[in-house]
Amino acid sequence: MIGELLRSQPEIALFASLAIGYFIGSFRVGPIQLGGVCGTLVVALLLGQTGARLPADLKNIAFALFIFALGFTGGPQFFANIGRGWRYGVLSIVEIVSVLALIMIAVVVMRLDVGTAAGLLAGAATESAVIGTASEAIGKLGFGATETLRLQANIVTAYSVSYLFGLITIVLFTSQFAPLLLRVNLRDEAERVWRTLGGDGAFGDGQRAAAPALVGRAFRVGAEMDGTTVAALEQQYGFNLNVAQVRRDGAELPVEPQLALRAADQILLGGRREAIVAAAAFLGEEVDGASFGQVLAARLDVVLTRREAHGLTLAQLRARAVPQEGRGVYIAAVTRLETTVPALPGTELNRGDVLTLVGAKTDIERGAGRLGYVLAATQKTDFVYLGLGVLVGMAIGHLGARIGGVSIALGTGGGCLLSGLLFGWIRSRYPLIGSLPSAAAQILKDFGLATFIAAVGLSAGPDAIRLVREYGLALPVAGILMVLVPGLLSLWIGRVFLKLEAPMLLGAIAGQQCSTPAISALVGVTGNSTPVIGYTITYALSNILLPLMGPVVVGLAGKFG
Repeated sequence: MIGELLRSQPEIALFASLAIGYFIGSFRVGPIQLGGVCGTLVVALLLGQTGARLPADLKNIAFALFIFALGFTGGPQFFANIGRGWRYGVLSIVEIVSVLALIMIAVVVMRLDVGTAAGLLAGAATESAVIGTASEAIGKLGFGATETLRLQANIVTAYSVSYLFGLITIVLFTSQFAPLLLRVNLRDEAERVWRTLGGDGAFGDGQRAAAPALVGRAFRVGAEMDGTTVAALEQQYGFNLNVAQVRRDGAELPVEPQLALRAADQILLGGRREAIVAAAAFLGEEVDGASFGQVLAARLDVVLTRREAHGLTLAQLRARAVPQEGRGVYIAAVTRLETTVPALPGTELNRGDVLTLVGAKTDIERGAGRLGYVLAATQKTDFVYLGLGVLVGMAIGHLGARIGGVSIALGTGGGCLLSGLLFGWIRSRYPLIGSLPSAAAQILKDFGLATFIAAVGLSAGPDAIRLVREYGLALPVAGILMVLVPGLLSLWIGRVFLKLEAPMLLGAIAGQQCSTPAISALVGVTGNSTPVIGYTITYALSNILLPLMGPVVVGLAGKFG
């Protein structure tokens, strides 16, 4: 009866797969969490035994929206990291080359068909988008409908088997085994790097600084500071503090750089805590500044587009700023690819980063104009831009080529990915067009991928058990090797040749595998977010390059298998 209901109303099977799958995926065993996408696939494979199927058109539309949104959100960071992020980018190239080589070895040794080979790539690299690009490539090989469905089902089954073992391997490798191979205490190393970057110390999970980094304090000017100008005081402390208000004999004075302070003036300082603490010993008596109001009252999110700022550290950006332009502007947070990067003086900035500016309203509006464009708090999506982008992607997907006798076609997935990259980059350069709020982009990615995975899981259900019986333990072992070999190569290259610090190197290895659970485990082990600095660069590159490898693997496996 249940089977008949699911066959007659497949939408029930879709939402049952999503609900139950994400529920299963939410459970965590130590640092390991299956995740909603893999959970959805497992449930869809089981429900697929009933014969429930979703329309092919729904599957294709869901994947096109997902892959376009993936490219759109990653576009600015992808192009920003191609040049100056080359050291970390080398690790993404190591991942691509080594995984392709291992896949071809597995094809020859294990006699894998094109579907199983592509599924092994998707699962071991924990990159679900490969399922879509490879499925489309198989659909263009000219096989009959039955054979095409069988090969596409093999992608899903091989993915589901190798994903779990690949996930466990990358989490344990980055957080446990690699530090032993490097002979370092990862928490001590992370704290040292944190301090090198200008951090005050390392905090454990859920901990925050008791004293905030940006503060406002009021003082009564002492005799030692009598005659000191506002500009001289601010310059003395590297413009890491600013005189926000001055009150003399009960009257408020306009704050200008050449204003000379007088003994008994009451002043309100705003800025970085360490600078104000250093200045406090010379300013005079601290007073209750409640009557002044708040100085750091406004916050503004700004997308960094200024070319000269790319690759600079926060400290260098502050040092190079013209005092009149940078005065009173403080960067409280840096967000990259929806991930918070530690906003320390030594943190390097990339074009496309979202900077959270804090300060007086007029100051941060001035600073925003110099750094990039304000990320408007809009909830509206520009469907003209979105629709045009997907159409361009579909057009690009029809392009194909033969390389060394291997036929490679991008398909809708590869085309929409490239189109998303282009349209996301254009949006970052011309912010008045193409609004796609981050929340809207996230729902396109989450729901689009989950729907696609549910659709292919339902169609693959009957063939799943057969493939597992055919290869047995070979697929899990291959999945583990496809994580360990690139990981060990990257560990060696990153440490010996690229001279990367251990926390950032291990974060980059997690990123080259596009593994969110691995970076979460790393942050927990290190006690701070230094691994995220390396993670965001390789994640941006691998998240784009790995899906494009789906058609390549299908083409190569078809030729050499």
